[in-house]
Amino acid sequence: MSKVRIAGFSVSLDGFSAGIEQNLGDPLGKRGTEIFQWFFHTKSFCSMHGGEGGTTGDVDDVFAHRAMENFGAFILGRNMFGPVRGPWQDGSWKGWWGDQSAVPRTYLRTHALQA
Repeated sequence: MSKVRIAGFSVSLDGFSAGIEQNLGDPLGKRGTEIFQWFFHTKSFCSMHGGEGGTTGDVDDVFAHRAMENFGAFILGRNMFGPVRGPWQDGSWKGWWGDQSAVPRTYLRTHALQA
């Protein structure tokens, strides 16, 4: 049987995992990046996005590395995939990352049918 593991997910102390008013300029919503400040400086995050450097050995990088190791795919809701609301207009939107995702497989979970 397959396993589903939830990892690489941040939640604020008051229960939010993204900011309000998500848009192209603020993909995680207004002030949404504050929830992930612990992650952005780590070697794990930098290497996921093709960068170099980042902190290693601290609690943030150890946690990030353990959360992302052996990752098979991301399953995203439509809002995390992009700012598109209502009916899908066309196939031009490829996700916040464009044509190249930070992970090899990304699946979109939504009730809205894509054209």
